Amino acid sequence: MIRVGLASSSSHNSTGELACAQLQNNTGYGEGFRFGYYDSDMNFVELGRTGREVTQVAVLKTQNMYYGYDSSAGKYTYFDSDTGGLSVGCYHIQIPGSYMTYEDAAADAEIYGGFVAWIGGEYQVRVGAYLSKEGAEGALASMSQGTIVGTSSYGVSVVETGTDRILFQFDGGKDQALGILPDVTEAEDARTWFSGFKYRGGFTYQRLTGGNLTVVNVVELEDYVKGVVCYEMGREWPLEALKAQAICARTYALRRLNYHGSLGFDVCNTDYCQVYRGVGSGRTDYGPSDISDQAVEETAGEVLWYRDTLADTFFSSSHGGASESAYYIWGTNMENYPYLCGVEDPYEETVADKNSYSSWTVKYTASELSKRLQGYGYGTNTSIDRLELTYSELGNVIQVKVCYTNGQSNTFTPRTKVGIRSAFGVNSIRFTVNGQTVQAGGGSSSSSTGGGYAINGSGSLASLEGLYTISGSGTTEQAGEELYVISGTGQTSKAEESSGSGETTGGTNQGGGTVTVSGSSYVFNGSGWGHQVGMSQYGANAMARLGFSYDEIVEFYFPGTQVGDY
Repeated sequence: MIRVGLASSSSHNSTGELACAQLQNNTGYGEGFRFGYYDSDMNFVELGRTGREVTQVAVLKTQNMYYGYDSSAGKYTYFDSDTGGLSVGCYHIQIPGSYMTYEDAAADAEIYGGFVAWIGGEYQVRVGAYLSKEGAEGALASMSQGTIVGTSSYGVSVVETGTDRILFQFDGGKDQALGILPDVTEAEDARTWFSGFKYRGGFTYQRLTGGNLTVVNVVELEDYVKGVVCYEMGREWPLEALKAQAICARTYALRRLNYHGSLGFDVCNTDYCQVYRGVGSGRTDYGPSDISDQAVEETAGEVLWYRDTLADTFFSSSHGGASESAYYIWGTNMENYPYLCGVEDPYEETVADKNSYSSWTVKYTASELSKRLQGYGYGTNTSIDRLELTYSELGNVIQVKVCYTNGQSNTFTPRTKVGIRSAFGVNSIRFTVNGQTVQAGGGSSSSSTGGGYAINGSGSLASLEGLYTISGSGTTEQAGEELYVISGTGQTSKAEESSGSGETTGGTNQGGGTVTVSGSSYVFNGSGWGHQVGMSQYGANAMARLGFSYDEIVEFYFPGTQVGDY
């Protein structure tokens, strides 16, 4: 089971904490709701249920609440006052005693015209939802017994949407969340509307700090992956590409169990983790498709391993010709993540016509670029003199030093507080400025010995004939035409035959080095979109179209890994 944050205080969730959270059963997949909690093994423990006639509920924090239908938003929501809203107060009359079962409590609740509450591990019967203690006292005067009570700051009430009728009240303290499972008929594929999307599985509601509600979708792993693949990759893309995305999504989630544990969930629902929108919004062109679901089903239970550890399966839209070492992007210790070394990508360009970010241009005058940087607090009261760009061995910009006319400078990398992409408004770190590239000899270049395959930049092999490779497990096999080499710094690139001219080989600025650019304008020409680590989604698309299988795709982008069962 995966816990996905749908609404929380985290800035990485698409929705903040809620005072009022709505659920609606999807017509045709069963009706009613079950209330309870999830135990430490993520099994649902039922405490009570509604009848089948209840199709919509609202979960409210147990304070004086006003809620109603907001026509502009198209949903029920919380109001700051009683203007146009129903009132649900936090004062109740508790009938003396406690109950062993929900059924016993529900029978008495019907007699008294009240509701069942589960407070601190025991069933109670409560009556009314008054806005003041005085109001509750007035009602109690007409009753033969009872005590005026409330809940702690962690309590929640469930009402039938559009009414002030409490169906169930829950207070498990700080560490226990209310769980709700849709459908009392136990249909096999129940789906529930929440905040404009439909979801499989159940939900939890928790007031972590005694304030508003954190809402979490508790869903089986494979259903979660189905709700990721179609949003992170084109829902009708080639099957093998979608399978590769499924491997990445599944592995990523399993590596991050309890990643947001302090907030009560494993992963968020935005691209900070992985985009997740459940079963969709009802649009036929958005959400899971037959082929995206097929990709998940045909790879069910499969993940990506590095030796005996789950790999960190990062991905982004496109790399523009090469991914990059996670060390340059995030400062990652490559000893633990050698498979995030970056690879030269000869495939992505074959689908350039399908990728709107395969080529892009960003232009500034020197004055415009100075003002942009000043907006971040850099280069105040001065202007740009020149840019010094440092390229990695794979041809990506890993550092930009901005030198100002007053002699000062600022240095930007992908991991500085304001990174290269933000500072210069570019889509990736694969670009040139004013068309200037690393000159031959400025970095790793081909051998000058008269051709063959370059080895360590100084020697060469005349051909690959008779050459064998050894795997991490010690097995050997004859090298094929598609040979990749890894350098001492962890960079991986395709072994290319050299003409012996000494010219730099590969893609844009391949080989690394530094370029200095100055002028009255700065034109950034680049390719790709994203952080540049791991799998290129458009590269996966291209490889699938070229006949590669999903395991070949992910193992190419994460060298040294293997697809296997979890």
